Amino acid sequence: MKTVLIAGFNGSMGQQAVKLVNSMEGFAITAGLAHHLPDSDPTSYGLPASTQLFTSLNEIPAGIADIWLDFTVPTAVYANVKYALTHGYRPVVGTTGLTDDQEVELKKLTQDNHLGGLIASNFGMSAVLLMKFAQEAAKYFPDVEIIEMHHEDKKDAPSGTALNTAKLISKNRPAHQTAPDETESLAGSRGGDYEGIKLHAVRLPGYVAHEQVLFGGAGEALTIRQDSFDRKSFMSGVKVALEQVHTLDQLVVGLEQIL
Repeated sequence: MKTVLIAGFNGSMGQQAVKLVNSMEGFAITAGLAHHLPDSDPTSYGLPASTQLFTSLNEIPAGIADIWLDFTVPTAVYANVKYALTHGYRPVVGTTGLTDDQEVELKKLTQDNHLGGLIASNFGMSAVLLMKFAQEAAKYFPDVEIIEMHHEDKKDAPSGTALNTAKLISKNRPAHQTAPDETESLAGSRGGDYEGIKLHAVRLPGYVAHEQVLFGGAGEALTIRQDSFDRKSFMSGVKVALEQVHTLDQLVVGLEQIL
């Protein structure tokens, strides 16, 4: 039996994760972490009655679970994953907001502690394929911009998926046009900039998670788009990660690395 601690079990994604793990044969939720708990009864969150609940990292004992499944917030994820790796948990991380330097440090911790884990900016299959296709297209259409659209409660901008898309494109991008010097009549109207790739973040009610990658060429254009209409769509990827994390001997970034 593989045991799971879910950090952020009371959030929207956390609740989907609770349902998923409860449905998986050979897996059990033994602990949960949430910094605010209006109700201390685990069953009110769909958790097994025996689940131990914690509101801070220093309350959590080592060995209470095998896997640390994290769907928290960008401000907490680095400390959470660092704690997991130094206390014997294998992390599966769906929370975005980690910097490149933080990922490097966490990768070193996995080596020092002989633990594998996974960080994924997105567990949706359509998003993983969008990133793969965009990276390939960048060889032929180096001039590109990214628009991502999310629900109004998303804590970070741009999304981790959009930023990771830009990183993958940048790795595969040949010489491209240099953006001209621009005068913005409204500051920020051209979006954020990652190595010359403009990223635009939309936050509106009614959206869940959506991304468009727009490539422009001489006399033609290519648009790659993915839409996630329900958070349930991310759970197929989470299931794969939970089933395979014990086979990893290092910290892997990107769901596509284990598919």
